[in-house]
Amino acid sequence: MAKNKFFILFTLILLSSSSIFSQVLKPVKWEWEIKEVVNDQYELIFKATIDDKWHLYSQYIGTDDPEAITPIPTSFVFEENPDVEFIGKMEEISEVLSDYDPNFEMVLKSFVQEAIFVQKIKVKNVTKLTGYLEFMTCDDKQCLAPTEIDFEFDFAFITAQQELANTVIPTTEAPSKTDWAFIFLAFLGGLAALITPCVFPMIPMTVSFFMHGHDEKRKGVRNAFIFGLSIIAIYTVIGSVVAILFGADFANWLSTHWIPNVLFFLIFVIFAASFFGMFEITLPSWMISKSDQRADQGGWSGAFFMALTTVLVSFSCTGPIVGALLVESVEGEILKPVLGMLAFGIAFAIPFTLFAIFPHWLANMPKSGGWLNTVKVVLGFLELALGLKFLSIADQTYHWGILDREVYLALWIIIFTLLGFYLLGKLKFSHDSDLPFLNVPRLMLAIVTFSFVIYLIPGMFGAPLKALSGYLPPQHTHDFDLNDIIRDNAEMILSENKETDGADHKQEMCEKPKYGDFLHLPHGLQGYFDYEQGLACAKEQGKPVFIDFTGHGCVNCREMEASVWSDPRVLKMLREDFVVIALYVDDKKKLPENEWFVSDYDGKTKKTIGRKYADFQINRFGINAQPYYVILNHEEKQLVPAHAYNKDILKFLDFLQNGLKKFKAQQIPEAGFSLGN
Repeated sequence: MAKNKFFILFTLILLSSSSIFSQVLKPVKWEWEIKEVVNDQYELIFKATIDDKWHLYSQYIGTDDPEAITPIPTSFVFEENPDVEFIGKMEEISEVLSDYDPNFEMVLKSFVQEAIFVQKIKVKNVTKLTGYLEFMTCDDKQCLAPTEIDFEFDFAFITAQQELANTVIPTTEAPSKTDWAFIFLAFLGGLAALITPCVFPMIPMTVSFFMHGHDEKRKGVRNAFIFGLSIIAIYTVIGSVVAILFGADFANWLSTHWIPNVLFFLIFVIFAASFFGMFEITLPSWMISKSDQRADQGGWSGAFFMALTTVLVSFSCTGPIVGALLVESVEGEILKPVLGMLAFGIAFAIPFTLFAIFPHWLANMPKSGGWLNTVKVVLGFLELALGLKFLSIADQTYHWGILDREVYLALWIIIFTLLGFYLLGKLKFSHDSDLPFLNVPRLMLAIVTFSFVIYLIPGMFGAPLKALSGYLPPQHTHDFDLNDIIRDNAEMILSENKETDGADHKQEMCEKPKYGDFLHLPHGLQGYFDYEQGLACAKEQGKPVFIDFTGHGCVNCREMEASVWSDPRVLKMLREDFVVIALYVDDKKKLPENEWFVSDYDGKTKKTIGRKYADFQINRFGINAQPYYVILNHEEKQLVPAHAYNKDILKFLDFLQNGLKKFKAQQIPEAGFSLGN
């Protein structure tokens, strides 16, 4: 009977194919990827994109009748591999539709538009996993022959990627922020260091060291390369030392505790004072003298010690820049300070090396003068402004309330206004040269600076300032927010009109949110900050749970809220279709002693809100990056793959809509929907 069954099926496919002649149809496109869950556990994710009017059959087509003529179900075949352990069966994440199929004259289970399959595995050793998938697809009039597609997962490649970009996932940053923007900033820092008073005059002096005679030119070029590589190596070693001393285990404490954040703030203030000319940060003279003596020996070692001397002598100007970069980097992963100092060293070394190879370029260099001190003072203003970020993080995580949004903005407005006046020559420090006239570069910088100040001013009245959302205190800390006033008035009007149109436009709350006196959601959203309380409300209201793993010091979280959550379509869904639970993983508020618990993950006692929910995120979802968004049903089962940092509004809307659709399908099984597994 089995042979007859497949013969009839083959005939059906053949007859259907005759209607499309020689046209090659590919209504289903496949892609697959690996996602690390925790430790050595991974998810193999297969995604099928299905053309309109076509459907892809489920693994479980919906009938057990051996006599029935049925399509070939979707199946996945993995080659045997002793290093891979499969956890459970292949799960079907997408919505499965049970509907009448005219091709087979019965109700069958299939997918339309999209199908996502997930297989959980544990990998014992770095390996490759190969196999093939088989599937069949039909529309209302025809079916295509079953198709096989080979696939391969290379865990060696994934491991290499993780070592480069995700060695340690920062507790309050999304992995995508690992941080080519930071590396670019470090490179710019290296270029900025070149035009400081301590470094710029050293370029011609250092180049002359390599060019003692015409017959020595080739040797001089060689030594110039050694000199440049030595500078890069010295700064990279500095970054490596920081990575070892302030690596993964220390990152969370550094990024959220008040002691390092206040210390970093003070360091930035001290660096700014140094750039303003209040004092100089210098290394001991004996250290510079020793290095200088070794440089005079010449040869390879002489080139290296000349590089070391350059680094040491320029420390009073490069120290604040390097220190600021290292302070930023220790909040991230182990590779961040190494890559940051590598980028800084490359930028710092390139001009020295190029001028040593092409000494005639020196004739075109601008002469040293007061403009170098101007660069130093401008950097001082920037250090002062950026240092406030660290004080702000401590203020938010400990709820001190000393640096609310309007105070922070007021300080920035004052700092950049003073910078603008300095550039115009209206503000002068004791070591500044006289400014007889205003040159064009200073005028352009002054225009940019005052334009930035004008951009900041509306923020004092509640403007979101989306371009800076990741670096400013959250909107809810603002005392006078016109957006809130307008929103409250609008909700009052809608409430008054409720009896007229019969609709309730205000977000309903089951009870007063726990921790709601010091934790808040953006854009006037109402929600909960305690998981159990929010879950209970979701059950009461019959809505799915939207979990927002966030943090006070999470730059990417603020960017998502400002750029994505602010979209009216997203706000409408979050307000009306979900119960929102914001879980702060870095909040320092102590839990009552009866709520303390010992973690199954690390065996430590969790005593604060932040530690409770950081542990919850790791234990339940195998990740500790923020922002991280999860949609659950009332049985606490995840409905769709989680969403991380991605400012694509349409993708976030798709995430919300798929989660809501899956939730509704589970609530109405009689409508022909099922979980698919």
